[in-house]
Amino acid sequence: ALAWLLEDGSRKFYESLTEMMEDRETKGIFQNLKRSEENHKTTLWKMYEEISGKTPTHEFPYTVISKEPRGDVMEGGMLVSEALQWSKGKNLKDILELSMALESNSYDLYLKMERKVEGLKAKQVFRTLSEEEKNHLEQLTSVFNKRL
Repeated sequence: ALAWLLEDGSRKFYESLTEMMEDRETKGIFQNLKRSEENHKTTLWKMYEEISGKTPTHEFPYTVISKEPRGDVMEGGMLVSEALQWSKGKNLKDILELSMALESNSYDLYLKMERKVEGLKAKQVFRTLSEEEKNHLEQLTSVFNKRL
């Protein structure tokens, strides 16, 4: 449930960055990341169903955990509102560096969680998430190196 919240926060961040960007290629980069975060949420939804045997309601993840501020936290533990405020007026290099740092933190968190949890299904959840975060980091690094 917490991972779902973090992924949703990152989706909101990338969606807002898409709106802030002016050129089509840069918009496309952040649109792809937004779609990836949406796919992560779907993956987590399905894994929750499989592991718990329950179908989440529209209130998910708040039926499982309580977190404030609702919907404002994202990968890396940063608040979406703070990240967006920081991003205003920044150049693409700075925004890409922040995005890479956030994805790197998520990758590290999910690797640690995989080692700490018990049970094959739980380990698979965090293995899947860490692999996807690593992919995001590689995408952002490629764009950073290509564009800057």
